Amino acid sequence: MGQQQQLRADAVIDSLETLRRRIDERFQDSSISKVCADLTVVARLTARRARATGRPNAARAFIVTLAIALLGALSFFALLAPLLGWSVWPLIYFDQSFTFYDFVEAVTGVLIVVGGAMFYVWASGTRGKRRFVFRHLHELRSFAHVIDMHQLTKDPITLSSAATRTASSPDRSMTPFELARYLDYCAEMLSLTGKLAALYGEQTTDPEILGAVNEIENLTSGIIRKIWQKIMMLDNDVAMQ
Repeated sequence: MGQQQQLRADAVIDSLETLRRRIDERFQDSSISKVCADLTVVARLTARRARATGRPNAARAFIVTLAIALLGALSFFALLAPLLGWSVWPLIYFDQSFTFYDFVEAVTGVLIVVGGAMFYVWASGTRGKRRFVFRHLHELRSFAHVIDMHQLTKDPITLSSAATRTASSPDRSMTPFELARYLDYCAEMLSLTGKLAALYGEQTTDPEILGAVNEIENLTSGIIRKIWQKIMMLDNDVAMQ
């Protein structure tokens, strides 16, 4: 079986750096260039954060080790007891009225308490990882909305000869070609934002984290579809001229 293909963080970062240069060369000192530069910084942080998410949890490793040691100790005494006789257990507890069955009852109570503590620590590790990932996924979601705001007023209809301006109309200084490139840059940036979210998804099987990653990918895909509708309108207008 061939090696499983995985999304590479360095490839996403390289794509963002290249996109930032392309935007800056065509729209120098523009706000969309600054957004791409900020997203590139976050991409480098995301690569490290995603790797940290995939590392084994130290608390969980301790729990597994403790559970194995506890089960090993109980198994040892359970196997050793028949060889030595049940009279050994009263000697251990210094109580002649203490029977083996009393010992089993006491051990069961201890196991319930220890097991509950282990479960709590295990669940705390899961919750902590979720909070960590959700906080940074929210950052990526915010970037998607910021990019959407940049393309929101870039409407191809305003380039029509029949379009009229009002006092509150935004600046319409772009040519059809420049507007198409601007929209395409926004679409690329949104696609790469979704890829950054996917880096977290590749490091876990937690259904809640995967659900949050899918939400961001759906968000970016939905905005990209709106952008490409605008680009297709531009292409049709150019073709008709």
